[in-house]
Amino acid sequence: MFFAPRFRSFAAATALVAASAIAHAQQSLPNVVILATGGTIAGAGASAVNSATYAAAKVPVDKLIAGLPEISKVANVRGEQVFQIASESFTNDNLMVLAKRVSALSKQADVDGVVITHGTDTLEETAYFLNLVVRTSKPIIVVGSMRPGTALSADGALNLFDAVNVAASKDAGGKGVLVTMNDEIQSGRDVSKVVNIKTEAFKSQWGPLGMIVEGKNYWFRAPVKRHTTQSEFNIDEITALPAVDIVYGYGSVPATAIDALGKSGVKALIHAGTGNGSVADRIVPVLQKLRGDGVQIIRTSRVSDGFVIRNAEQPDDKYDWVVAHDLKPQKARILAMVALTKTNDPKQLQRIFWEY
Repeated sequence: MFFAPRFRSFAAATALVAASAIAHAQQSLPNVVILATGGTIAGAGASAVNSATYAAAKVPVDKLIAGLPEISKVANVRGEQVFQIASESFTNDNLMVLAKRVSALSKQADVDGVVITHGTDTLEETAYFLNLVVRTSKPIIVVGSMRPGTALSADGALNLFDAVNVAASKDAGGKGVLVTMNDEIQSGRDVSKVVNIKTEAFKSQWGPLGMIVEGKNYWFRAPVKRHTTQSEFNIDEITALPAVDIVYGYGSVPATAIDALGKSGVKALIHAGTGNGSVADRIVPVLQKLRGDGVQIIRTSRVSDGFVIRNAEQPDDKYDWVVAHDLKPQKARILAMVALTKTNDPKQLQRIFWEY
């Protein structure tokens, strides 16, 4: 009994030291904000065997974070629920709201990196949009999953851990907006969803930038196209995005869709052609007329790893058309919308498509 007060004092001091050590450790960790938008990574199925049939955008961000206590060892994490939608329902307005929030957070001294959880269907479009318009060298990571958290072998938890880990890493800075899925670090410009029922769904025709193995980043290449801090575009100055749509080339294709989009007031039309962005002979005059009416015509390829060469297949100089280089149709639409906020000159648009 004589030693009890001293013992209690010692225990209190020990607890105080431990609390101080924890607080110091937290202060030394990077600060990462998770912006949640919904998608499969926030989805839930009826049973553990439902990996393809489920309801997306069901789990709020606070529960995603609470279900992954391991991230507290790599970063101080807080979450914001920006949207709770499946990504196929993303609109231009959603892109604008999200990008402006990312831009605002990137300017805060107490934010070292940002993670965006996103449905996989349009994840690549959002990642490229952010890559073009958010001027920051801080890591911006977009992440999703192919299986809901309720499924056997769900991939969302590890994908999210990797995303936070990369967002907290200094070596991820200055590389543009990144996508982390299936242990790979992909460029937001290059990556696309190539399969819809496998966890290795996202690939780039130029390969990943790096890998994440047990919480460590391994880098193999760096992006050379203009992005983020080198971009001439700034989401803080963009108030609206012009209408840009996509038409698909195929055998016996009629001009019905092109005529309808032309009448809708579209500012640019992305033609997803066969092969090297080929255009059917009966479609060429329809596109020429649209160009004469002031609509920008941008040739892309529907081929999975397409690469459109200017003045091959079609005399682009003669027709005053633009080619999309290696960008897929959906990525070309994103760049066209952003570019048209600055210029309607086809020569300048072509420069932008070469540089971004």
